[in-house]
Amino acid sequence: MVNAMRAAIVRVFSTKHSLTLPAAALAYIEKELTENEIPQAEWVSGLEFWAKEYLKGEESSSLVNLPALKRAYEILQLGAIDDDDAPDPTEINIEAHFSVVDAFDMPPVHFDAIRGGFTTSKTKSIGGQPSSRSAFLRERWGIIKEIILRNENFTPPALGGHDRASYLKLTSIRNLLGRAGQLFLLFGMLSRDPQGRLCLEDGEGRVVLDMVDAVPGEGLFTEGCMVMIEGEYTIEENVRVLAMGHPPSEKRDVARGLHGHVDFLGTGAVSLKEEAKYLPTVSANSQVSFVILSDVWLDHPRTLPALRRMFEGYAGAAEFRPMAFVLCGNFSQGGWEGEGGLKRYTNGFNALTDLLVSLPLLHTSHFIFVPGPLDPWSSATLPRPPLPQTFTSRLAARIPKARFVSNPCRIRYFGQELVICREDLMGRMMRNLVSVKDEEANMKRFELTAQLVQTVLDQIHLSPLPLAIRPTLWEHDHALRLYPMPSSVVLADKYERYELTYEGCHVFNPGRFVCGGGAAGGEFEWSMYYPATGRSERSALTLD
Repeated sequence: MVNAMRAAIVRVFSTKHSLTLPAAALAYIEKELTENEIPQAEWVSGLEFWAKEYLKGEESSSLVNLPALKRAYEILQLGAIDDDDAPDPTEINIEAHFSVVDAFDMPPVHFDAIRGGFTTSKTKSIGGQPSSRSAFLRERWGIIKEIILRNENFTPPALGGHDRASYLKLTSIRNLLGRAGQLFLLFGMLSRDPQGRLCLEDGEGRVVLDMVDAVPGEGLFTEGCMVMIEGEYTIEENVRVLAMGHPPSEKRDVARGLHGHVDFLGTGAVSLKEEAKYLPTVSANSQVSFVILSDVWLDHPRTLPALRRMFEGYAGAAEFRPMAFVLCGNFSQGGWEGEGGLKRYTNGFNALTDLLVSLPLLHTSHFIFVPGPLDPWSSATLPRPPLPQTFTSRLAARIPKARFVSNPCRIRYFGQELVICREDLMGRMMRNLVSVKDEEANMKRFELTAQLVQTVLDQIHLSPLPLAIRPTLWEHDHALRLYPMPSSVVLADKYERYELTYEGCHVFNPGRFVCGGGAAGGEFEWSMYYPATGRSERSALTLD
């Protein structure tokens, strides 16, 4: 029987499809055929489907790749073949398709401007080489420039004609010399020169900007932003800016179609085709939800009673029990520094541990803890590591699915990607604006949040600010990158709660959990996120 099975496998994979089977791949195929009790009469037809599905994969090669072989088998199980025996989406183990990704575990994926694609480094470090100081900025500039050049307004028609002369063209700063009095469209990063003058830098040079006549477009503009500028090059070798705007964004499905073979998260690359096959399963599990809380001050006298009320409510609703609870810092009102700060932290997490232990029905859910700006050991750099084990070891030991991760972090659910960042970004951006429209001071809250969301997604980065204002770890800047555009982004901020969708990406701020809860009768608020719809909704409770 074993010899007959092996002969069938070799005949289909090697003889018919010219594939070389390593011992591990051959053993895996034999194991699946045996464990699933596939009748001998169906071996050849089943192996034929398997081999064809493997060859469709992005990572297929003549020497059979075991992970790609396993992925092809999983696709067939999810119903990639159009027949009446496709498995019921509600019977898929959704836990196997849920993962939490720490920023420091993400592979160092770098953009190669020459190839116009991404490569993965074999080594990474915290400090990095001196060349890394500018390399990550050049990469961000290169990625956005590729997005711009793919935009329909910058793509010349294949055939000549009137339309060919109307498409937009970018000019490098180096090519401005000797062309005073002409109008140009430039793309680069806003910065300051040694004299403190506002400049535009691209990969080839720098030019001073005259902003007197500038008309900023939609969005917030700070140093460190990659912007497009239309202006006149003057005899003083400056650019008189007429208009300034953020680069166009690129929707998730477009970027995934181009780079679906790249494993950005370290959890395995998922192509658009494979992602589409997960959609029936995601839709069928409409009860799956993530609870997102921010500023969970464990030293506040009303926080633990409010958490108990919330947790007991979810524990009592078995059908609607959340798959994950995401608790973002700060976990103390005044931070860990100062007299008694460390003791307050220890007591707060001990009390939270006792609370969660008393609710065993919730132990099937994941508990994810994301540090805030004032949490120990606080640092000005992003990404920042998880909370120290000094405070978390007891909780991690007693709660089976507790996970303490970096800020930012990501949740992978089937083909969806949810980015979680705890950063007071709105205030930081507003304090560092380089150009403000006259009406911006009177802008409504919704308009201001829309400007922030557009800026972050157009800049494909969680912190589009200069290193002097918001330092980042050079070697881990890829963990702050928002390309391809995520399915959803949580911008947990001390700013007021909001939610909106931009270019298909749902962005929301759950608001402070304790905000309004300091006085009797105040509300405690958080957000519920539903992967089936890709949308969030506000939740709140009031203590009697």
